[in-house]
Amino acid sequence: MKLAVVGRDVSGSISPAMHSFLFSAFGKEIRYDRRSVPPERFEEEIEKIFSEYDGFHVTMPYKRMILSHLTTIEGIAERLKSVNTVLSKDRRGFNTDYDGFSYMLSSAGVPVAGKSALVLGAGGAGRSCVEKLKELGAKVSLYGKYPQQLAEVYDDLGGFTPLLKMDDKKYDLVVNCTGVGMNDTVGELPLVKTDKGEQPFSARGVGWAIDLIYSPKQSAFLKEAEKRGANTLNGEAMLFYQAYLSDCLFLGRNPSLKEGETFFRKYSEETK
Repeated sequence: MKLAVVGRDVSGSISPAMHSFLFSAFGKEIRYDRRSVPPERFEEEIEKIFSEYDGFHVTMPYKRMILSHLTTIEGIAERLKSVNTVLSKDRRGFNTDYDGFSYMLSSAGVPVAGKSALVLGAGGAGRSCVEKLKELGAKVSLYGKYPQQLAEVYDDLGGFTPLLKMDDKKYDLVVNCTGVGMNDTVGELPLVKTDKGEQPFSARGVGWAIDLIYSPKQSAFLKEAEKRGANTLNGEAMLFYQAYLSDCLFLGRNPSLKEGETFFRKYSEETK
């Protein structure tokens, strides 16, 4: 199969290594490319990508922009209005971030039910995390910089507290879905609006800090949270699990958490 990951800047993506490992474990062959596409060229380039690949993965900032190019949007992707996995032939879109996030939380033993959770970032990944945390029984707040974007997420999903400005509340669990801390923002902390103006997010009082970033392995956000006594987790496991779930879709396999965890352990051992 010919597959690819498509995003604004995927030059450092480890997706090719993960998918090559998984396809090898399944006894299949794969070619997996990185396709970095600037926003102003997305509409032009995406049609070429449909014709060149059997399927592809979509990452920042295109998980919603891809929707208008699809014939059908299936499963939880329809509710989230966010797609990260595309089957090219019939233009079907899926979301495996949702269950990939759940697999990561479960495997790491992160307590969620009854906990207060804050999600930073109201993009496609933020939508997936908000909805999954709600399903798992957390009391969820979502911080977003842009009023219209935050309002759209609330209209689509509801059941959480929307925040355009941070208060002094302490959260059991905070998930950074902003992308700040990777690529050209390495070393930076997510900024949030407060009564004192825009400030770097403070992880004071956080029980668990999770960053969907996996490169660097410890983002500035996780370093700051660790200094303040939080348990920390980066996004490598989520990336792997959503890749596993996507590849099961491509190959018509039934996924299982147990199998996914076995593969992730083997992958982690091989890539130490």
